[in-house]
Amino acid sequence: MSHNDLVIKNVSKTFEVNKSAVNVLDDVSIEIQSGEFICIVGHSGCGKSTLLKIIAGLLECNSGSVKLDGKVILAPDTDVGMIFQEHRLFPWLTVEENVALGLDNISGDKRDRIVAEYLELVKLTGFETAYPHQLSGGMAQRASIARSLVNNPKVLLLDEPFGALDALTRMQMQQEILRIWEKEKNTMILVTHDIDEAIYLGDRVVVISSRPGRILDIFQISLQRPRDRADALLSNLKKAIYSCFMPADHLAAKEMA
Repeated sequence: MSHNDLVIKNVSKTFEVNKSAVNVLDDVSIEIQSGEFICIVGHSGCGKSTLLKIIAGLLECNSGSVKLDGKVILAPDTDVGMIFQEHRLFPWLTVEENVALGLDNISGDKRDRIVAEYLELVKLTGFETAYPHQLSGGMAQRASIARSLVNNPKVLLLDEPFGALDALTRMQMQQEILRIWEKEKNTMILVTHDIDEAIYLGDRVVVISSRPGRILDIFQISLQRPRDRADALLSNLKKAIYSCFMPADHLAAKEMA
């Protein structure tokens, strides 16, 4: 691993619910190379989003560590951006004002140039003065992506960002996030319930068990992009990932992939 990689080592997380300890993550370890696109799949409640929040510095783990550039992440930092399933734009601010929120230390023409650059990147030029309620769901998520990218984070975390979109818009947004990733070279980590989405987007797919979340397997995807969604290898990978949740079939399915 190089100095700019993200290293998640032996991370465990427990919450207290009704005075009882609930183990959400258990001994999760993965090393992620700089510029890699990682997808994480698993059942609802398995700790996928909790893991993202720990990487973002929004939650502390009970044991283990997360390091970026060799430094432990203990609090939110501009080196790590996060996009949620809901766009979370402020309704009283315009698109350009929402995107500019991440540039508190920059003002004037430089600030305007950066905002314009990232609105162009997400194809929202011409909608600078629109308000969130005037945007489609896909456009609102584009604005959210631009807001997360203006500080040029080394790592961008995506927590089910396309889950609320219709199927066609979701496919378009998958194409857009790949285009942005290939241009910006950020490390991206996407949490999704959609195995098709994971194998279409990811360099690797990390499969997490039901609570407490543990890594069941990690699948490397060697297909070049753009990928054919109907490719037989992707179909076999999908079967192998499904089989992770059915242990008796796991080995046979993985051998097919």
